[in-house]
Amino acid sequence: MQEKITIQIHSQIFDPWIHLAAWSSQAAALATFVGRVRDVAQDGRPLDAFELTHYPKMCEGVIRQNAQRLLIDHGANSALVLHRVGRMLPSEVIVLVAVEADRRGPAQRCCMDLLEAIKHQAPFWKREWRNGQGTWLSGNTPL
Repeated sequence: MQEKITIQIHSQIFDPWIHLAAWSSQAAALATFVGRVRDVAQDGRPLDAFELTHYPKMCEGVIRQNAQRLLIDHGANSALVLHRVGRMLPSEVIVLVAVEADRRGPAQRCCMDLLEAIKHQAPFWKREWRNGQGTWLSGNTPL
């Protein structure tokens, strides 16, 4: 099975549905996750902006390695990962993860596992902005 993996890091707003339509094939199953910036900080107070920085090339490499492994583990065919970096406002799209497979189970499980691998292994650093003050985060949000 030939795996098709597309990974893109974006510094500007992107429309996940346009990218998904251009990428998607005629596979029997397609699982997707679109994540948006929340409007509240981890402590529950209103959030003005969210900032994400990354380690270029290394970040994409970590995501690619995880995608390759998970496609094989789940018997899926292809994966698409688009991720924003930079300063973002609440409700802006931050991530799209899509996985195609011959059946819904492999597509859904692989999509979820790939998203979790990105959240916990890719070298991203997060900062929440409130009232002109940025606070670096040390952990991820719960599942």
